[in-house]
Amino acid sequence: MACYRNPPALVFFLFIFATVSHAQLSPSFYATTCSSAADIVQSAVRSAINRDKGTGARLIRLFFHDCFVVGCDAGVLLDANLPSIDSEKNSISNENSLGGFDLIDKIKTALDKACPGPVVSCSDIIAIAARDSVVELGGTRWEVPLGRRDARTADRNEADNLPSPFSDLQVLIKNFTDKGFTAKEMVVLSGAHSVGVARCSLFRNHLYNGTNVEVTAANDRKSKCPSAGGDDNLSNLDHQSPNRFGNNYYQALIKRRGLMHSDQELFNGGSTDDFVKTYSQDSQAFFADFGNAMIKLGNLNTLTGNKGEIRTNCRKIN
Repeated sequence: MACYRNPPALVFFLFIFATVSHAQLSPSFYATTCSSAADIVQSAVRSAINRDKGTGARLIRLFFHDCFVVGCDAGVLLDANLPSIDSEKNSISNENSLGGFDLIDKIKTALDKACPGPVVSCSDIIAIAARDSVVELGGTRWEVPLGRRDARTADRNEADNLPSPFSDLQVLIKNFTDKGFTAKEMVVLSGAHSVGVARCSLFRNHLYNGTNVEVTAANDRKSKCPSAGGDDNLSNLDHQSPNRFGNNYYQALIKRRGLMHSDQELFNGGSTDDFVKTYSQDSQAFFADFGNAMIKLGNLNTLTGNKGEIRTNCRKIN
């Protein structure tokens, strides 16, 4: 879920995985300080997706790439405008591929105009925007716990080590267990790949040399991804329904149509096959488990209380 353009995807439902460090997060955090916050974000996301369906995938991916590095702290938004900031935007996983920054800026401006302060953090904007993107693309709505604050640092080195599209299953499982996620949660978060696109350089080897690849879909994709050259050519992560967020991702894996090696590894005779089978047959199970996993993801190492800050400009510290 790391090194592609527009992809990830990740999300869905209701139960808050609360710990002491996350006790201050609440869906009603802005009820008195900025009651219009959710409506402002939703309106901006809806308009942007209506213009460009790829926006939704970009915002979902932005959420994952923020949270999975150091934590959900908007560190991914910081530019290298100070010697102390080694921007995550320049990491191997993000450079020339991560998007959604301009829209986050636009939302931030609208929120600060409606609720002077600033009041709403950039990290909370990312979290709400990711949820709203899923909804706009056909997914299910869930309550987003809010109250995160923004980091004053970034971690490019950690961003360089996001899960790779070239990894085998056991490496992927370790990537996620190191962050406190089970193999099942890894599979359900990977369902974000039901939307978005990837660059040819990230799936070429799987396309031409993979042993678990459906021939018809592979041949179609080869027209966009030659065996040499065309590294930046794009292909939809989901071959059949590229703009529908749902369990179509798992149905594609069953048919051996996973675009990247890391995708198809989830259904390749290993320990995660049964999870893929379940989600391919039961969209409601996928939606419920995805929402729980997204809330858990949104709770990773959050800054609350007096930690961090509420940035005035999401691209730089105050």
